[in-house]
Amino acid sequence: MGKHGGGPGVPPAYGTRDALVGRDREVSEVRGLVAAHRLVTVVGGVGVGKSRLAAAALPGAGRTRTGPGPRERVVRVRWRGTRPASPGQVAAAVFHAVTGAPPRSGPVGVADVAARLAGSGRTLLFLDDMDAAHRACVGVVRELLEAVPGLRVLVTARQPLGLGEERVCRLGPLPVSAGAAGVSPAAELFLAAAREACGDAVADAVGPAAAEEVCRSLEGLPLAITMAAQQLADRSADELARALRHGQCWLTSERAALRRHRSLRSAVGAAYALCDRTERVVWARGSVFAGGFDESAAAFVCVGGSVAPQDVPACLARLAAAGVLELMGEPGGLRAPRYRMARAARDFGTERLWEAGEAEIAAERLAVHARRVAVVAEGLWNAGGQAQAAQLLSDERENLHAVLDRAVRRPEQAGEVLETVAGLWFWWVVYGEREAGRRHLLRLLPHAPADRPVTVRALWLAAWLSACDAPRTADELLRRAWPAAVMLGDSAAVGRIAHVQGVLALHEGALAEAAGHFREAASLVPARAPGGPSPAVSLAALAVAQAGFAPGAAHRTARRALAQREARGDAWATLVARYARAYVDQRRGHPGRAWRRTRRALASLDARLPLPYGSDALRRLLEDLERGAPGRPPHAAKAAAPAPLGFEAPASPPRGAPPRDTCAAVR
Repeated sequence: MGKHGGGPGVPPAYGTRDALVGRDREVSEVRGLVAAHRLVTVVGGVGVGKSRLAAAALPGAGRTRTGPGPRERVVRVRWRGTRPASPGQVAAAVFHAVTGAPPRSGPVGVADVAARLAGSGRTLLFLDDMDAAHRACVGVVRELLEAVPGLRVLVTARQPLGLGEERVCRLGPLPVSAGAAGVSPAAELFLAAAREACGDAVADAVGPAAAEEVCRSLEGLPLAITMAAQQLADRSADELARALRHGQCWLTSERAALRRHRSLRSAVGAAYALCDRTERVVWARGSVFAGGFDESAAAFVCVGGSVAPQDVPACLARLAAAGVLELMGEPGGLRAPRYRMARAARDFGTERLWEAGEAEIAAERLAVHARRVAVVAEGLWNAGGQAQAAQLLSDERENLHAVLDRAVRRPEQAGEVLETVAGLWFWWVVYGEREAGRRHLLRLLPHAPADRPVTVRALWLAAWLSACDAPRTADELLRRAWPAAVMLGDSAAVGRIAHVQGVLALHEGALAEAAGHFREAASLVPARAPGGPSPAVSLAALAVAQAGFAPGAAHRTARRALAQREARGDAWATLVARYARAYVDQRRGHPGRAWRRTRRALASLDARLPLPYGSDALRRLLEDLERGAPGRPPHAAKAAAPAPLGFEAPASPPRGAPPRDTCAAVR
């Protein structure tokens, strides 16, 4: 492969015993680019395996023949310096790699290197790990390509050189989702590295599920995966997975050829050292985000001291170019760019944040941001912008959960946080976040005053979220909520308690009782009352319950629900009512009409958003219609077709007697 050169000292020859796993497509891509273009750069974040992949793609690597034509000489320069380099230093490193000996006297210029390369025949110059020398490398490569027509250059770095003739292969982490073989590429690497480091017995004791969990925590980063696999000599896979949930920078390896790759902290720290002061501050403060964020959120959290608001967008762009941040979505799209920090970089930034004494301040700013997001989302939902509310919360999901998990550990903040959780009722109920919402509420309620309106809202919401899996808990919560709602004179809360009672009765198969509760809810909840389901939702739920025993009444109720003024901006109420109408059509012997209604309802769903509850019931109904199956009442098809009220119906038989009507006293 030719001779090797580098910065201070001579780097070791390339190669480790770890197999190159899951990179067949990328290796083929780089080989094709190198064969067709004069300048190719493999870019990616810390630890993704740029050097190993590029080496595997070199002409002749892993093959016994180089193909027809003259043999091409490969000259590798692996830069080992950690400080910014000058063009002269880069030229000297290349000269040393080409000649095999340092220059005898005087400085070396690019012209000297070009003269040597011009007389060396066909040459591929492999400039490896050029981050510290990136700026100097740009000028040297441009001059060499101009001076030596037969020269080709392959570069690995965290960002492209930016030259016009450059072709770029962007390398990301290994996939962590299992493919057709049943094991993800990340897990395959983990098991292979474990077998090499700890032996077959240890590797065979690690199940695929445990390997997948470890790799998901490490986000598929190959360097971290190989380090984690070596830890199996001292701990089990389950213990390793638990440790990784709390941080990753502690991972180490004595087997790495490069000193900075002997710990994950050092590897990430090398990238941190190349950033300027402002970028380091934004990196550290931005590590408080648990998920994605946009420029405005980053500016709110990161400004202060030496960082001005106008500095943040440029810092984010540079950190993304360096692989510290991942750019989410399509670049240059209609939506503002969103970023996400890699887990290893986030852990490293969190350490710097605590060292600077700014961790609490950054966490409080993130909490303020999360509360603002919740208020905006609730306003959008109540104003008819349900798709926008769902998109906003989907984008901010991980940040919201991080803030709420932190806040519930502080009892003095229970009231304020409870307001946020209760205001997002639609997110927990409609968009599949039931378990998370219930967890937050049940942890907050013991610290909340019993006589506040927000506590009543939280009680009936927690009951709704518990109705499917813990109906007894739901009953108890409703018994606490009802007297408080009556004492406060809150008719909306009383109506929503009745709605939840209807959900409980429906899941028990007591359709007539459920219909009574839903009818009461629709009559008690004022039109456009915020903080819970609208009367149109209760009417639509009433139609679903009636479909099992009074199809004609169900048809009329569904039409009435769709005619409600608030239903025009309530996509979820409309979805439930359309399901009821389609189901009634099927029951009354009009399968064609039911099929068309079901197709139209499914077509109205936005595939870019989380699917609301009710979509599963519609799909089941469509399958029944296309198979020609007869209509079945909701209580007779619990396991097959969940009612679109926010929960899947349980497959177990109904609980004995129907629940007590706790709302009868307010009629």
